[in-house]
Amino acid sequence: MNLLIKHATILHPGSTLNNQTADILIENGVIKSIGTVINADAEVFDAQGCYILPGFFDLNCNVGEPGFETKEDLVSGLKAAAAGGFTGLAVMPQTEPPVHSKTEVEYLVNRSKGNLVDVYPLGTISQKREGKDMAEMYDMFKSGAKAFTDGNNPVKDAGLMERALLYAKGFGALIFSYPEDVAIAGKAKVNEGVVSTLLGMKGIPSLAEELMIARDLYLAEYTDSPIHFSTISTARSVDLIREAKAKGLKVTCDVAVHHLVLTDEALLGFDSNYKVKPPLRTQADVDALIQGLNDDTIDAIVSQHTPHEIEFKEVEFEIAAYGITGLQTVLPLALKAGLTPEAIVSKLAVNPRSILKVALPGLAEGDNANFVLFNAETEWEFNKQTNQSKSANSPFMGQTLKGKVMLTCNNNQVLKFA
Repeated sequence: MNLLIKHATILHPGSTLNNQTADILIENGVIKSIGTVINADAEVFDAQGCYILPGFFDLNCNVGEPGFETKEDLVSGLKAAAAGGFTGLAVMPQTEPPVHSKTEVEYLVNRSKGNLVDVYPLGTISQKREGKDMAEMYDMFKSGAKAFTDGNNPVKDAGLMERALLYAKGFGALIFSYPEDVAIAGKAKVNEGVVSTLLGMKGIPSLAEELMIARDLYLAEYTDSPIHFSTISTARSVDLIREAKAKGLKVTCDVAVHHLVLTDEALLGFDSNYKVKPPLRTQADVDALIQGLNDDTIDAIVSQHTPHEIEFKEVEFEIAAYGITGLQTVLPLALKAGLTPEAIVSKLAVNPRSILKVALPGLAEGDNANFVLFNAETEWEFNKQTNQSKSANSPFMGQTLKGKVMLTCNNNQVLKFA
């Protein structure tokens, strides 16, 4: 693969050409040279008006394989990821069987080899994600698991969470907490508030999330262990984590991109494509989340890509499955939320890798070419033709979005979308 990218604006915190326009020559998957004017016998891509930065990295992506390949398999999931600008995915463990032993970890690692997108399996905290007995985390870690979570099952047992934090700390692994107190949340489907009252539906109070965050922060402090909170969604959650960081706790967190642009008012039409968990919250929560991104309380943005077959979504709202297929819409939604290209580098490329202790790809001569090229102003339509996922459960399907991935490169492979 020989490619000459012309007139790209470099966004890379470690580059001497950061925020400057340059030409980049790639030969056989390696950056051969960078300069103001380069001419070479290679395919030319005019990147005028585009930004080039390390490939995006997603900390929360659901791919059905193994077991739920009708929702998404690795082939379709990685195509959607590449189309969204991602060159790295942390794959959640809620498959069948769950990723609760080295067998499943090794399967995912080996199955994804040779792809443009690198896959980093997340193992379970507990056997079968049942929240009872701790899984063989060390064996999974040695086989390639980067962190541990029970996915969309919160760890209800505080003792189990404490033991998991201590155990993972011993070999340098990270525990992800999905913060929800199920006793408080109950069987409700939407955020508790004015909208839930208008809909005549039971609501999930923000307290359900905040209680679990408070509990796990106490456990992390007691065990002196790092902890990462997945998909926080309330203003008070942001405050709790901000206070914990000020105290010096080893805490990080992320937010799903749809929580930055949607509120629970979207549910007034009972469209099940807006049914997610944690539920869409209020405008005050959205404002607090964006402020948390701006002051670095929130470290990363995730897709929370959760594909479903049509029969799981085109049903009554009460029984519809949770989730949005979101890999390809992360960039335009982040831009819609007001993030600058510089903030996108931090929240979608640099910090996610730092959290998982994955090396940040370089953008200098001699480095392997691992980057995304996007235009923040280009509009495109997300539809059946542009969607690369097996599933189409997205409220943004059929919409014109602003901010387009033009090219994704990694592992000596290039996908162009211009």
